[in-house]
Amino acid sequence: MDTRLLNLLVCPVCKGPLAHHRPPHNERHELVCNADRLAFPVRDGIPVMLENEARSLDGDTGRESATTSAAADRQAH
Repeated sequence: MDTRLLNLLVCPVCKGPLAHHRPPHNERHELVCNADRLAFPVRDGIPVMLENEARSLDGDTGRESATTSAAADRQAH
């Protein structure tokens, strides 16, 4: 990925900085927001900056499960 592009990209959730993780130093190629504990995938050299595509770094207790339970609560009422 182009370094200039990386300097412009921020987390779509909190607008904070992103860390560029890539092989061989990391298992996956992704942009990581440490504040939100989310990892956004990079596919074919293109960052996918969608919250619903992000991987939670917190495992089962991450943002995805919190979002799902909040949506379920709204539908129940």
